[in-house]
Amino acid sequence: MYDEKIELLIDGEWCQGSDGKAEDLINPATEEVLAEVPHASVADLDRALAASARGFKVWKAMTAQARHVIMMKAAELIEARKERIGRLLTMENGKPLAEAVPEVQFAADATRWYAEEGKRAYGRIVPARLPGVRQMVVKEPVGPVVAFAAWNFPSSNVIRKVAGALGAGCSVIIKPAEETPGTAVAIARCFQEAGVPAGVLNVVFGVPAEVSAHLLASSIPKKVTLTGSTAVGKLLQRQAADTLKRCTMELGGHAPVIVHEDADLEHALKTLVAFKFRNAGQVCTSPTRFFIHESHYDAFVGGFAERAAALKVGNGLEDGTQVGPMIAARRLDAMQGLVDDAVKAGARLMTGGTPTGNRGYFFAPTVLKDVPGDARIMSEEPFGPIAPMTPFSGFDDVIERANALPYGLASFVFTKSVSTAMKTEEALDAGLVGVNHMMVSTPETPFGGVNESGYGSESGIEGLEAFQRTKFVTEFAL
Repeated sequence: MYDEKIELLIDGEWCQGSDGKAEDLINPATEEVLAEVPHASVADLDRALAASARGFKVWKAMTAQARHVIMMKAAELIEARKERIGRLLTMENGKPLAEAVPEVQFAADATRWYAEEGKRAYGRIVPARLPGVRQMVVKEPVGPVVAFAAWNFPSSNVIRKVAGALGAGCSVIIKPAEETPGTAVAIARCFQEAGVPAGVLNVVFGVPAEVSAHLLASSIPKKVTLTGSTAVGKLLQRQAADTLKRCTMELGGHAPVIVHEDADLEHALKTLVAFKFRNAGQVCTSPTRFFIHESHYDAFVGGFAERAAALKVGNGLEDGTQVGPMIAARRLDAMQGLVDDAVKAGARLMTGGTPTGNRGYFFAPTVLKDVPGDARIMSEEPFGPIAPMTPFSGFDDVIERANALPYGLASFVFTKSVSTAMKTEEALDAGLVGVNHMMVSTPETPFGGVNESGYGSESGIEGLEAFQRTKFVTEFAL
């Protein structure tokens, strides 16, 4: 049962939109309506902006230790409720519970990380050139923050922004995705119960373009952070430019994975199949272009297709489910279009390739062999359960192909050679590189891309610095 009431959080109060507008929340596995998502009116957004300005003054004035206590309490509440919040996440997003509950645990872990790191927002003393002068570099919270989070990770996308902003001493207005609102609301309730002052954390929903345009036109927010597509990132950056808001842009990717000649084939297969179809491939760091050394190619493609075909597709609430649904019906059409285009261009369909099931937005795990470079899927991020395969023979050739796109978020390498690993790491044009495993996102390590995958980092000390500004103070003792 979906038991979360979806509400707006404005100035410490839970409420519905003042003009009564709302939209249905759909379970992508069953197509059932779970709840109504209220839309914030212009008046509601203005209240949230004013509240964030007041809340920032209160939160900034508190000591880092006092903020730490509240955030640690919020982390405890999130962890205590992770099973319930995980079920909400699965019902609105579709991913299996085995993925959803650990994602909520990530929210607790990240909140603890930022709570602790906020106590270490160190400045420095710079030796002066004149006697009697003291020179200090001080780190301050940048100000009220506006944050936009994508639906594919309803917990971790939200918490990186909320906990990062709060840890640095900022207030925040967050607009989670309307497809997955309940997870964000449940997490926000934990922060409210932990004692976050009114106005420090605000949650709004609405038509994305209308909400972002209104919030970013205001001079109150000093920072905008987005997890979303490259196209949306470019739009928000243009809107933020009018008031020179600082930006962190976590945008799309098209991750290459290179399986070198000396790779452990069994390890590569086991690792990549599990990660490729995680969240039905709806992951910005999902491997989406498979470059396999010609010596392994046929064995790898055959083994990958066999394992993909054996995956259990179904409702994420059911035991044993390994692959859940796409987020919406429109994504099924997108997947079918990419598959049909690749086959028309000369690719061989090894398994999958069509929607599956009588209800819900399910697409079968799909493997394509011998995908030519001019197929759309080799340049357009699929964001779904499709693995396009192509062979390579030489190092320079595969690096050129891996770096051929304007994106640069994640990339992955499989090799038993340290020297080959280092050579590949240095050559790849990406913000994240995983060698022989896929774990490129933890609370304590920076997460971010380069080129058209965005800029700035979340998590780690870099994630805290994203919400800070630098002040230089020089004083002369009279």
